[in-house]
Amino acid sequence: MNTENKKNEHIRKVIFTGVMAALSYVVFTFLQIKITLPGGDATSIHLGNAVCVLGALLLGGVYGGLGGAIGMTIGDLLDPIYIVYAPKTFLLKLCIGLITGLIAHKLGHITTETDNRKVWKWTVAAAVGGLLFNVIFDPLIGYFYKLVILGKPAAELTLAWNIASTSINAVTSTIVSVAIYMAVRPALKKSGLFFIMK
Repeated sequence: MNTENKKNEHIRKVIFTGVMAALSYVVFTFLQIKITLPGGDATSIHLGNAVCVLGALLLGGVYGGLGGAIGMTIGDLLDPIYIVYAPKTFLLKLCIGLITGLIAHKLGHITTETDNRKVWKWTVAAAVGGLLFNVIFDPLIGYFYKLVILGKPAAELTLAWNIASTSINAVTSTIVSVAIYMAVRPALKKSGLFFIMK
């Protein structure tokens, strides 16, 4: 790939990252089911993580992770309940993208694989890997984060709720992101908008 093509691909990836950031913000902010918890805290059921995983499958871990991280962090910053969690959100969502991208592209080579069954298996494995990280570390980091900010009673009270909502989000996000990726993959290839990851 020559320098001009690399530059054009980078520009297209940046544009798509912006689209994924906007999409993750909209999905997280406007299509969530917010559950208010005692003490003024909240958790939510949402598909923002699905957009993060989808971005990593389409664009690679760095770009996809940044898209999801930026979109959902903006969502946190604009919500009075979630504003204190913005740094945690950015870090965790970036990690979802990085892990998903690593499994999908470095191990599974989904963009160069021609066997749809293998693509599907690696896509599922990548989504599960990225979201399993989130199921473990979102409640764990959230607990210690709340411990420092809100104190032990509030942290303990919300831990079980956060584990439940994060688990529900992981299952639904895996299903949605894999289904969308497998559906749009042929169309993106046909239109010339499909990115090949080396």
